[in-house]
Amino acid sequence: MKPLFKLLSISFFFITACNNAQQDTDIFEKFESKFYEIGGYKINVETKGSGDPIFFLPGGPGNSHDYMQGNFGQYYKTNTVVFFDWLGRGKSEDAKDPKEYSVENDVELIEKLRVLLKFDKISLVGHSYGTVPAQAYAIKYKDNVEKMVLINGFHSGAMWQANCDSYNHYAKTHFPEKWKKVDSIRALGYMSSDKELADVYGSFPTKYIYYHNTKLKQNSPEEKYRGWANDVYVSIIGKDGDFDVSGSMINQDYRKELKNVKAKTLIIAGRYDGVSTPEFAVQYKTFMPVAQFEMFENSGHNPYLEEPEKFYRILDTFIKK
Repeated sequence: MKPLFKLLSISFFFITACNNAQQDTDIFEKFESKFYEIGGYKINVETKGSGDPIFFLPGGPGNSHDYMQGNFGQYYKTNTVVFFDWLGRGKSEDAKDPKEYSVENDVELIEKLRVLLKFDKISLVGHSYGTVPAQAYAIKYKDNVEKMVLINGFHSGAMWQANCDSYNHYAKTHFPEKWKKVDSIRALGYMSSDKELADVYGSFPTKYIYYHNTKLKQNSPEEKYRGWANDVYVSIIGKDGDFDVSGSMINQDYRKELKNVKAKTLIIAGRYDGVSTPEFAVQYKTFMPVAQFEMFENSGHNPYLEEPEKFYRILDTFIKK
């Protein structure tokens, strides 16, 4: 939902107790933006390192690449890492027509980048919404993907709708006073994309939906630019997407095709995730029975923050296989 995913746009995380490479607060300065003309638009791409290429796909779908770079930038030491801003997000140009914002076009951007950067096969690491184009790409371009990591993701529009229902149930039962305002505004015909409703809906505390440990500290790059693109979110999730998912997202359903994905796959979930709920996350065990599935018992939506030692140990091992 919008207030939840918008929270990620200002969150470039840093855990002081963590002993891994994420303590490198200068990681952002080690990358430089390069703009490629793709499909008539300038797309921001930041690459570094050598070795097998890994594309990192951020969530949202309104987020820029920064929080992924802040948490996974260190992999340039072992691989060629590719961070980029989707069309209309981060430093990339806006689309002339909002209809160009779609899961399908995000998938094609991955392929165009792969060709442009002259990679044979690539690996994909997607978080939250980023898992959606990752799966769609691995299904459509199955011979181009070596490995895929799905971190707290979604296998279908139905699962995204369940995400909305889960959050709204939490908000209604824990903050009934605020929810009365939501009900009264919706009764007047306002949708979640309307400012009148968005202001109230966005005022709910969301940290317990995202985090099991709510004391996490955050780090962000010094350079400030668009971290959240609400028009993209509305186009892909729908005008009333916090309650009734539509847009490009509602048409996505990979459940029947996931078993045919050729890429070696690691699936990560958080026991306390109020966004990609465990009820649906465990279904991946059925849809992708050969995939490696890891449930993080002390994490919400961001296990790389809440259980970093376990997370990076598993990810490192998977990447090096």
